[in-house]
Amino acid sequence: MKNVFELDVYKLAEKLSDMIWADYENWIIKVKNIIGLQIIRASDSIAVNIAEGFGRYTPADRKKFYHYSRGSFEETKAWLRKLIRRNIISENRQLEYTEVINELGPKLNAFINNTN
Repeated sequence: MKNVFELDVYKLAEKLSDMIWADYENWIIKVKNIIGLQIIRASDSIAVNIAEGFGRYTPADRKKFYHYSRGSFEETKAWLRKLIRRNIISENRQLEYTEVINELGPKLNAFINNTN
């Protein structure tokens, strides 16, 4: 059996949160305080809930945490949309985020749907 950190869905979740963590350093204090801390919590929660669900025994218990992960994924996307609308994230960086999000979303949904 694989370890959770070997799963593609987990690796993508970690990649997304690491991207946000790195970008946070370049934001002004207003953005850090209002959006930064919340988006870091939300994006970190994606992988953390995958890990917690992975450690649960029953499929129903696992799925519950995977659903929390999907909720955190949607929250992260909402914060990213705000950052984009407010011109905090460059166009090039937007494309990088879009690439990861477009891969992570379907993988996360498939992961949830295939949980037995």
